[in-house]
Formats: sequence, structure tokens, C-alpha cells
Amino acid sequence: MLTLEAPDDPAPAEPFQTQRHVIPYKPRPQFKPYHKRTERFAKIVAHRRFGKTVGTINDLIRRAMQNERIDPPPRYAYIGPTFTQAKDVAWQYLKHYTAPIPGIRTNESELYVDLPNAARIRLYGADNYDRMRGLYFDGVVIDEPAQQDPRAYPEVIRPTLSDHAGFATFIGTPAGRNWFYDLGRNELGELDASWLHLMLPATSTLDVMRADRQAKGVDWDAELANAKSTLSPEQYAQEFECSFEAAIVGAYYGRLMADAESDDRITGVPYDPATRVWTAWDLGISDATAIWFAQMVGREIHLIDYYEASGVDLGHYVREITRRDYVYAGHILPHDAQARELGTGKTRLEVLESLGLRGITIAAQHRVEDGINAVRTIIPRCWFDQRKCIRGIDGLKLYRSEYDDKLQTLRPKPVHDWASHGADAMRYLAMTLDRKAADMNDFNRPLRMPVIGVA
Repeated sequence: MLTLEAPDDPAPAEPFQTQRHVIPYKPRPQFKPYHKRTERFAKIVAHRRFGKTVGTINDLIRRAMQNERIDPPPRYAYIGPTFTQAKDVAWQYLKHYTAPIPGIRTNESELYVDLPNAARIRLYGADNYDRMRGLYFDGVVIDEPAQQDPRAYPEVIRPTLSDHAGFATFIGTPAGRNWFYDLGRNELGELDASWLHLMLPATSTLDVMRADRQAKGVDWDAELANAKSTLSPEQYAQEFECSFEAAIVGAYYGRLMADAESDDRITGVPYDPATRVWTAWDLGISDATAIWFAQMVGREIHLIDYYEASGVDLGHYVREITRRDYVYAGHILPHDAQARELGTGKTRLEVLESLGLRGITIAAQHRVEDGINAVRTIIPRCWFDQRKCIRGIDGLKLYRSEYDDKLQTLRPKPVHDWASHGADAMRYLAMTLDRKAADMNDFNRPLRMPVIGVA
């Protein structure tokens, strides 16, 4: 049982006297270093069903109850990949473990619990991380970071911790060597000693999981054996043995991008002034617009740059292209750039042309499956600039089909999340670039007329 201190009087008018409450949580041995930690930042990589959500929710409760600050009142957050996932995974746990504490108030629609000392623990989804801008937190738990937009933490969540030196805990299972893998590592890839690191594969928790499941009438060894026989070796290594090396489940380009890394094709790729640059766009309406910058050097495709933004007008992207010191061959846009907007009656193609963008090519309409196959054929020829293209690279690694746990199969359509923007732009590049290169004479001769003219 976890003993907590809570105030007698919920009104935060003056420093409170404390009383003890016991909640029905017994930490597993592997989690005790986390509860006793002194480090501000923690990274817990644990196998499926270990109980990392339960452990971190209880840690939030204890720290919130022990926070004696009066003004402003303490604030804590659990952040899932989506708001729905946060609710499905953590909400019942939060209500269950706070229920024994007198004076608890819950809000079912906004998913928060107010504690007697005026502290609040609230659930959020990283799919709408802008909602957290301007807030402050004393501590956050970020669940499954690999499934979240890599910009959510550094751009929005991390600043919310600055007012009160709040802590951050990252929990999840691997999904390849992405930003979750890099968390808590220095520039040399070594573990940062100022972080708490817990790596908990299934082989390291056998005794405690056997005892826990036996009490519930479940044979844990049989469960693991069934999982191993049902899942592919890569899936089992990722989900139960915490392997960052295993290919991401359902990833369309996972193995190809892993090959690119092992072949040292993700490295420094400088701009070659003797070769013109193509851009390939995915135009977002209510979400992000992504742009790849590519050069054809012989049969190689050099991805020298990548840009992505949201919430800005088309002129912003034209200005971004213009400010780069590149000589452009042309710009590849998706087929829907020709659709007319109801508000203006203009197509986005017409708007971009009016802004000075020249040399536009509309990618041929195609099935997503055909575009994915086209990308698969060009990635072995691609070289990626590791620094300028990092977000696009991460997107290609994580672009995936969702795995249906009930049907034990992959769903036919790609997951639409932050990773899909760069992946879609790459589809348009793959479906168009070779054809355009073949159609043009003296391909590497710089254009004499500007491709962009912006006032």
C-alpha cells in the first residue's frame, strides 16, 4: 500500500496540516527506484502489461498530494498519444487510486481530478498538444512518446515545466530508433547520468509477473509463449523484449530506413550548386504542410532539406522556399491542389502561382498503395541529410499501418498522424521525380529563368 499525505482542509488559504491516507497500490520491485528517484527526468522502457501506467499514475498522485504550494495551485498531467487513448488507458486508474482520498472531485468530460490540497491531475492527448501552450505543470507523464509528434515535448510541453522546475517521465515501448530512443542521451549516444533510466524487458520481470498473474489465475509463461507464437519475431522483440532495433510493427519503410542508416545514407548531404532542386509538397488544410527538397545526382536522390509547418498561409511556404539559396528545377504538388476552395473560389495552385511560384507540376492521381510501393523503390537510392531532414526521416520511419490486436492483423490503410505529412510528400516525389527527370534535357543545367519570383 502507498501512504500519502493529504491536507485536512481543502481550502488553500494557508499552509495545511497533513493527515495520512492509504491507497490500494503496491509498487512492483522494479518500480521502486522510480518512486524513490531524485532525478528530475526519467525514461522507463517496459514491456507490454508490466504496469507502467499504474505506477506512474500513482507517482503523480503521491507527488500532487505532497505538494504544499498554495499559489498557484499544483498542476500535473498525464499525456497520451491521443485524448481518447489517454482516457481509455489511464482515466479509470486515476479515479480508482484517488477514490480513498476524502474530498476528491472528478470531472468526467475534461478528465481531471482535484485533490483536497487544490492540486489537479489532468489527462491530455498529444494529438492536440497546442492546447497545453501557456499552461504550467509541476510534473508530467508522457505515455508512448514514440507515437507522439516529436515537436510536442520540446516546443510545448517542456516550457510548461519551467515555472516550478517540474519533472517529466517518459514511459513506453520501443518503435525503432526515433526520438524516444534519443531521449536522455547525449550527442555521443551515451545515457545521460542526470536521468533515471529503467529498461524492463519481459525476461527481467518474470518472477514478479508470474506471481502477479498467478494470483489472478493466469499462467504468465503460457501468455508469453502464446505471444511469441502469434507475433512475428520483430513484433515480439519490440513489444516484450524492448528492442529498439526491431522493425516497427506495420511500418511501411522501417526496414528500408534501417538499411539507409546501416549503409550510412543518413548523414551530411550538402547542397550541390551544379544540380537543380525539386520540392515535393503535401498540402495540409487543417493540419501540417510538408515539403521535401531533393536533388537528382546520377541515379541517386539527395534529400538535402525538409520543412514542415501548420497554421500559416501559403505565402509563408513560398517565402521559406525563396529564402533558401537553391536553384530550383520545379515544384511537385498533390492532385488536390487543383480543388477550388469554397471561400475564395480559387485553387491552391492558383494562389501559389499568384504568389510567384513557378515550374509547378501536379503529381498524377494514384492509389495510396501504389504511392507507397513507389517510395519503396526509391528509398534504396536516397541519401538523407541527417540534420536538416530529421523530422522527415522520423516520419518515414514511423509511417505505418495500424495493428489490430483483436484480429491479429494489420489494417489496410495508413495511420493518419504527424508522420503521414512527410510520408505523403515523399509519395508525390516518388511518383513524379523520375518521370520529370527523364522528360527534361540537360537536367543538371541551371535554369536561366527564375522558378520563383516573390515580392
